[in-house]
Amino acid sequence: MERQDIPRRAAGVLLPVSSLPSPYGIGTLGDNARRWVDFLAAAGQRYWQVLPLGPTSFGDSPYQSFSAFAGNPYFIDLDALCAQGLVRREEYEALDWGGDARSVSYELLYRNRERVLRKAFARFKDAPELAAFNKDNDFWLDNYALFMAIKQSEGGRSWVEWRDGLKMADSAELSALRESLEKDIRYHRFVQYLFFSQWRSLRAYANKKGVEIIGDIPIYVAMDSADVWADKKLCQFGPNAAPLEVAGCPPDSFTAEGQLWGNPLYDWDAMAKNGYAWWLKRMHASFELYDVLRIDHFRGLESYYAIPFGSTAVKGRWRNGPDMAFVGAVKQSLPYARVIVEDLGFHTPALREFLRESGYPGMKVLQFAFDSREPGDYSPFSYDHGDVVFTGTHDNDTVLGWAQNAPKDAVANAMAYTGVDSAEALPRAMIRLALQNQAKLSVVPLQDWLGLGSEARVNIPSTVGGRNWRWRAVQGDLTPELAGEMRQLTELYGR
Repeated sequence: MERQDIPRRAAGVLLPVSSLPSPYGIGTLGDNARRWVDFLAAAGQRYWQVLPLGPTSFGDSPYQSFSAFAGNPYFIDLDALCAQGLVRREEYEALDWGGDARSVSYELLYRNRERVLRKAFARFKDAPELAAFNKDNDFWLDNYALFMAIKQSEGGRSWVEWRDGLKMADSAELSALRESLEKDIRYHRFVQYLFFSQWRSLRAYANKKGVEIIGDIPIYVAMDSADVWADKKLCQFGPNAAPLEVAGCPPDSFTAEGQLWGNPLYDWDAMAKNGYAWWLKRMHASFELYDVLRIDHFRGLESYYAIPFGSTAVKGRWRNGPDMAFVGAVKQSLPYARVIVEDLGFHTPALREFLRESGYPGMKVLQFAFDSREPGDYSPFSYDHGDVVFTGTHDNDTVLGWAQNAPKDAVANAMAYTGVDSAEALPRAMIRLALQNQAKLSVVPLQDWLGLGSEARVNIPSTVGGRNWRWRAVQGDLTPELAGEMRQLTELYGR
């Protein structure tokens, strides 16, 4: 198939919404986000890449969400609600959002954010815009709002622990609950209306400033999600909704035990029979939010690693995915969609052929070009113009952190290639390497532009808790001097 490249040579920055500066515990979609867009425009950056925007569950990972369609209530800007008269400033400024502007406190968000949103809900007067939103999104919103209302009534427990009638979504039990939980159901619909209203306003602002947004879609949905609970036919389940196998990755040079993600695996044969209808709805919904979409773990569509439920990743095995039948359905439904695929990891001949035939741009990570632990071909001189090059991703250490912690021969190799004589000089050298190569799009995490170390890492794969998903920028990071340097280098290399 014909490649669907980024249309022109450009540069962008990777920064999760959660990492935006904000006085209220986590990045939001308000004025600070607009100031970030202004910074990107001043710095000559045409793309802002974000991580998945869904509501997070245990572990706070955006790749484990309660919904494949919903937005994260934590990202709703409270100052904007105040301006609408839905909350009073003293009702949220007096709350404890954490004392460290560099770190998200999910515990405090969990404790405090909903009490503010409930006040907004109590003051909101039904409007035609809310009714229209409910109607346009009912295909996912109805199940999600009911799921979240039940989950709260069950003390937050996963649906797999609910009593049988609720667990299996028995229609008689659900009918009774719709009546008793009616107010809570309306609340969760309202919260989604707020999120999507604010997000669409922010995206329109970014586009007007010449900045496009690259979204991110996890290939798998979380076990504890409205999608799986409401439609168990999506996945491979046995009796009483017990998964037969779950998702993960095999052992490699980075993780000797492999990775056990635990997500249920899709029933691709059943999905093929209705033309991948659920997936197409998901893709269309994503392109209502983003200008470009990155599909995480795209290789799982060619073949996926299946781990017996209750076992370890070492016991898994590869199974065939839907391959080009899925890609063909997506391209027929969304012929002009711009997609980037996460194709990292070990490439088999079959996977290489699948990636070539899909025509989608793949990812090149500069850290991997010099690290002997990564078997892929990431040498900068081999990049195709259609590739997308990164200094690192949300799962990598920062360049400085990598330079301080990677094997010495890998760091020496990177220093020799870039012509610098210290590990501390590698962040700027790697940025130059990312900008000067022939790949049309270059994406650099903000932490690498700031020259930060491992303390600014977003995530360590195969771990839960700790500092994962917590790092935040502060407004003082986004100086005119940095924007000027970014613009100068970006223009120097024709981006």
